[in-house]
Amino acid sequence: MVYDIDTFYQGLVEHGLILPTGIRGGYGRGAVFEKILRGFNELVSRTAADDGAEELMFPPIVARQLIEKVGYMNSFPQLAGSVHSFFGNESQAREITARTQAGERWEDLLDITEVMLTPAACYPVYPIFSGLLPQGGRLVTVLNWVYRHEPSDEPTRLQSFRMREFIRVASNEDVVQWRNDWLQRSLDLLRGLGLDASSDVASDPFFGRAGKMMAANQVDQKLKFEILVPVISQEKPTAICSFNWHQDHFSGKFGIRNADDTLASTACLGFGLERVTLALIKTHGFDPSQWPEAVRQQLAL
Repeated sequence: MVYDIDTFYQGLVEHGLILPTGIRGGYGRGAVFEKILRGFNELVSRTAADDGAEELMFPPIVARQLIEKVGYMNSFPQLAGSVHSFFGNESQAREITARTQAGERWEDLLDITEVMLTPAACYPVYPIFSGLLPQGGRLVTVLNWVYRHEPSDEPTRLQSFRMREFIRVASNEDVVQWRNDWLQRSLDLLRGLGLDASSDVASDPFFGRAGKMMAANQVDQKLKFEILVPVISQEKPTAICSFNWHQDHFSGKFGIRNADDTLASTACLGFGLERVTLALIKTHGFDPSQWPEAVRQQLAL
């Protein structure tokens, strides 16, 4: 199999799987692409059905105050997406019109709002856990749009994408056991679709010199795992699923406590739906009608 970014991108476009928009990392998705993506998301739901996760839905924005509280701007300022809007008067509005018509910059006439684009699908969930948890903790699942400022021509690196996540909050022992169980379940699920999936310890893209120390600590403590599949490169396979154990980072900030009043622990599991879809296309070809029958059946194609 040949791994080449340009050839893969052009094949996706020629088959109508993705639609160029002029935004790096912001292409549209065609009907067939979406059918594959929805089929995989539904397969995940069936796989997790017996877990009884609470299904929640949130908009693709979060409160700026939440982003500040969890420390996102301390660790990932390079990825953040802030929402700005116009709060001016008529004179300033005319100035915006004049500048845009003249092809000039106009963003200095906008002001910051109280919301930011959601950088992680699990973030809106943690505040609802505040207080005492029921015996055994809680398990929530979400499907959220996520934004990260990483403009790229590489088709798996998107600025706006969807994550199907499960968030577990309970005691340390229960959370780690849940994560370990799902790591194997996820590998089995993805390999069952014909993907060459493997797992490895990983770290987040923390910013700056201090961030390198945080990333090293994350690896040392095995706080993050990823499931990797060759999509763009065999030497550097693409992460299509990730597992993060936050320990008491979120529970401490939001006062989340177990039924016995001890500080809870949290972890999340996330499937990158676009990346899984692209991994399936790379593995089986641009035409899903030609995919192995066992894969087609699981995805209802």
